[in-house]
Amino acid sequence: MLDKIIKYSIEHGWIIFLGILILIASGIYNYHRLSIDAVPDITNVQVQINTSAPGFTPLEVEQRITFPIETILSGLPHLDYTRSLSRYGLSQVTVVFNDGPDIYFARPLIAEKLLEVKSPRLAPGDTIPELA
Repeated sequence: MLDKIIKYSIEHGWIIFLGILILIASGIYNYHRLSIDAVPDITNVQVQINTSAPGFTPLEVEQRITFPIETILSGLPHLDYTRSLSRYGLSQVTVVFNDGPDIYFARPLIAEKLLEVKSPRLAPGDTIPELA
């Protein structure tokens, strides 16, 4: 069987050569149409909420700002997890989503939820949370 293939290839070299040219042309054509990034973005969708609270201790920041923000955001669709950081005068809540939504879905969703957190849950004099 292999002998017949080799014999046919030698006798009809121009057909083999034409086939190779077609394969090369097809490869070049598909290479230019290929949409692969050299460094694909594999990060998940994250939104950070930064709130400054000058003069607050970390415990006050946690109780007055961080915890109410985490509580109101806990029911978001496609939410994977939240993590937070409370320091002197700073609250930072990072909301991480599953692979489903894109950033253009997540940011308005969080901004809408932050409107609920601004007035009734934050103590008077607390600063307004901002998306980062």
